[in-house]
Amino acid sequence: EVQFVESGGGLVQTGGSLRLSCAASGFTLADYASGWFRQAPGKEREGVVCMSTADGSTYYGDSVKGRFTISADFAKNTLYLQMNALKPEDTAVYYCAPCPPGNDYDSWGPGTQVTVSS
Repeated sequence: EVQFVESGGGLVQTGGSLRLSCAASGFTLADYASGWFRQAPGKEREGVVCMSTADGSTYYGDSVKGRFTISADFAKNTLYLQMNALKPEDTAVYYCAPCPPGNDYDSWGPGTQVTVSS
């Protein structure tokens, strides 16, 4: 059974930083592309960043380029997201998942709430 458990969210002020973690089980991060997604209140879930394990390429959404950094510890089967220079519009529940997750993907974890105050 594929499981992702996200953690590290919280409440920060504009300009602050957070580091999110995602522990995967039943899914080997080193073997598949994976990434971070987020869903703000009243909005569709959107992709934040994906990382290819084939060559380490990363693909960031325009809104987070230069501020967010994805990384992974394959020995721990854990994905990370370093978020700097946070803005109120980054407020959302953040999830990790395979990239792309596919329309029928149903193994979303609980997510972790990130709230950025202005």
